[in-house]
Amino acid sequence: MGTTIELTAADGHKLQAYRAEPSGKPRGGLVVAMEIFGVNSHIRSVADGYAAAGYLAIAPALFDRVQRNYDAGYTQDEIQAGIDIIQKIDLDGTMKDVSAALQNIADAGKAGIVGYCWGGRVAWKSAAEVSGLSCAIPYYGGGIPGLVDLKPSCPVMFHWGESDQSIPLDAVKVFADAHKDQTHFFYKAGHGFNCDQRGSYDADAAKLARGRALEFLGKQVG
Repeated sequence: MGTTIELTAADGHKLQAYRAEPSGKPRGGLVVAMEIFGVNSHIRSVADGYAAAGYLAIAPALFDRVQRNYDAGYTQDEIQAGIDIIQKIDLDGTMKDVSAALQNIADAGKAGIVGYCWGGRVAWKSAAEVSGLSCAIPYYGGGIPGLVDLKPSCPVMFHWGESDQSIPLDAVKVFADAHKDQTHFFYKAGHGFNCDQRGSYDADAAKLARGRALEFLGKQVG
């Protein structure tokens, strides 16, 4: 189990974050970028899982600039509420929040970022704009194909769902072709396949993707 802490971004904004520590010396650090449902029980469990694998994990509350203490489930109304919030988010501020989280875990050594859904977009943008990252792992990041011109400064591993109704597969393939120097994995699964609290959860795809992510982290972070 982790603890909730407060971070201060470079522009003075204060935000909460869930910090999960490994039992021994960290292999490295990992920022966990949330979905549109806040730092909820699933995202905390993801952070705990990476801590159990040896990483100092931190999940910043990236909605705090618009609505503090956001913690939602997966009903259609909650999905729409999350969409409404991201339309008010300035990703430049989000990058400052990611940087603050990264600084908090600096003592762990090298660090990466993993992000899911909207957090996948955050992870991709962070790979290009946040200094100090050793790798990025976006999962089914909505909006990523529209950010094709970003140039990452670290290795990136993408996880895509072939039947993702939120991200057109044709657009993903165009994006993957434009960034063929990065790693792309496609799964016979839909959007949110990693989340065991959603109807779209796919245990086989989630297990395979996690194994690949851990291998990637082992190479890039430690």
